[in-house]
Amino acid sequence: MTTQDDVRRIALSLPETTEAADRFAFSVPVKGKEKGFVWAWNERVEPKQPRVPRADVLAVRVVDQQDKEALLASDPGKFFTEPHYDGFPAVLVRLPAVELDELEELIVDAWRSLAPKPAVEAFTRERGG
Repeated sequence: MTTQDDVRRIALSLPETTEAADRFAFSVPVKGKEKGFVWAWNERVEPKQPRVPRADVLAVRVVDQQDKEALLASDPGKFFTEPHYDGFPAVLVRLPAVELDELEELIVDAWRSLAPKPAVEAFTRERGG
């Protein structure tokens, strides 16, 4: 079982990552703009009302639609989506259902999908892979 504390620790260990001041979200600079790679899912609880952040569900950026479909098919108890994310390269993750090593892999892969190439290369060398 993982929590937002685990997410924060993993995400902030990645180079050039920043945490949003106003919500649970992490981003990396891409061509001068902050691009989110992991954030709390906001659920639509009541129609026509603002979405509500869920501490137990994470939105995680993926490389492409194929990666998204593979994750969704791998374990519906862990991964899901909603119409709001149709066509967008992100998958929703139930934090209590994923193990720490799996969460770290998801977050690192999400970061790698957006981070500047020099940062990714340096990080890969540092980790020996």
